[in-house]
Amino acid sequence: MSKQQIKQLIENQLSEDGMVETGVNGVQLFRVTDSMRCAPAVYEPTVIAIVSGAKEAILDGKRFVYDNSQYMCCAMSMPVEAGTPAASPDNPLLGAYISLDTRVMTELSIEIESAAGAIHRPKGGPLPQGLALARWDDAFTEALLRLLQLVDNPMDAAVLGNSRLREVYYAILKGDAGDSARRAFGVGNEIARAIGYLSSRLNEAVSIEELAAQVSMSRAVFHRKFKQATTMSPIQFVKSMRLNSAAMKIAGGMNVNEAAMAVGYVSSSQFSREFKRMYGESPRQWSRSSQLPDGMR
Repeated sequence: MSKQQIKQLIENQLSEDGMVETGVNGVQLFRVTDSMRCAPAVYEPTVIAIVSGAKEAILDGKRFVYDNSQYMCCAMSMPVEAGTPAASPDNPLLGAYISLDTRVMTELSIEIESAAGAIHRPKGGPLPQGLALARWDDAFTEALLRLLQLVDNPMDAAVLGNSRLREVYYAILKGDAGDSARRAFGVGNEIARAIGYLSSRLNEAVSIEELAAQVSMSRAVFHRKFKQATTMSPIQFVKSMRLNSAAMKIAGGMNVNEAAMAVGYVSSSQFSREFKRMYGESPRQWSRSSQLPDGMR
């Protein structure tokens, strides 16, 4: 019943396609009826909860499809391909987009560890991946409903929004994606910190050695742990982040040369070669054939 109430709340806010603010910082609602093929995107730390239809993301060849049975949790910036291939006027995509605030998620992660006993570094073993699907359990559903019930009352949203968003974060950290989220925001979050460092410097020449040094790891250890968390080698990841970011800028209307420089390429010919190798089209072909819908990648 709670999930149906969430759907009704979203439908009440959106009679046409687009995204709307909720009055709670970092929380938006969206509606899409156009089928869109998967295209390059960069997912920032976020949770996307779908109440109608389905959304798709592809990470290094692995396909993630999520709907009203599973929400998507991306705990660190990730280069993906994303789209809404099943959306239509008869089957609209409806959902909520929730940015994950690093400070609050970190505080909660450490509080959870502290409440469970002494705070300690995670044990060795494979790292949970930075992109995960999680069941819509009762805790998440009830917390999201309580948050979205604030939408029609600006005063309630201003006064209670942060505390109810914190409840949603807590439900995420306790749910199926909790291992991934706690590892990204809590103790032992070296890979997430390295990715954060890279994401803020896409226009600079950041080496793998520099990333490893940022988190006090040898290149070999950093490479192994990075691939566990992202499925890609650091070099693949850096290239995908840069090219996906450039593709989004081009699809949004930016000049090809400006987009190349914005993500750290000094040679337009090298950018064009690598772009075509990854996407099968030159940047100029891409600019003519692609369109970036508002906020929907």
